[in-house]
Amino acid sequence: MAQASSTARLTAILSALAAIAGVLMIGISFWINPGPPPGASAQALADFARQYYAQVLWGAWLQAVGPVLIVFFAFAIVHLGGAAQRLSGWMTMLGAVILMIVSLLEIVFYITALFIPLGIVVVTTRVLPRTLGLIAIAAGLFFLVLGITSLLQLELPAWVAAMGAVQALWWLAAAIFMLASGGAPRTPAR
Repeated sequence: MAQASSTARLTAILSALAAIAGVLMIGISFWINPGPPPGASAQALADFARQYYAQVLWGAWLQAVGPVLIVFFAFAIVHLGGAAQRLSGWMTMLGAVILMIVSLLEIVFYITALFIPLGIVVVTTRVLPRTLGLIAIAAGLFFLVLGITSLLQLELPAWVAAMGAVQALWWLAAAIFMLASGGAPRTPAR
């Protein structure tokens, strides 16, 4: 029993550190990749691609690896919480798969934009763990409405894109909380 407890604690600590690294990687990816100017012509996009080629590729790599580390954390939460066979666990796993698909598609668009001057549309879909209850549901509905209302816009308003940071802050706070609590998993009530 002590072996299982120490393994669970190690899993919690390592997954929390992975989430922190993942959030930092995503933050750095957006920091080093300024994005093309709004309403840029095809020539301006081509100039942007030449000027920021390395930053876009590094940003794409960071944006590919960062979410994997966050998904690892989400899966660890499901596993440690004993929710792998419950609806909440399956929904978290579905959300993680959607997150990875969207992230990888976004990266494909970034890299494609280096070679074909096209606008980049950022779409994010997130499923927050059950521990946030109604707040998570409200946040999810808010992002759903934002996604639907901005679906056909080629350029997202800055305030809409900034809302994506809220989700990253949640993952960061959850990972820090798990580390601060000693990585002790809580057994759910049956």
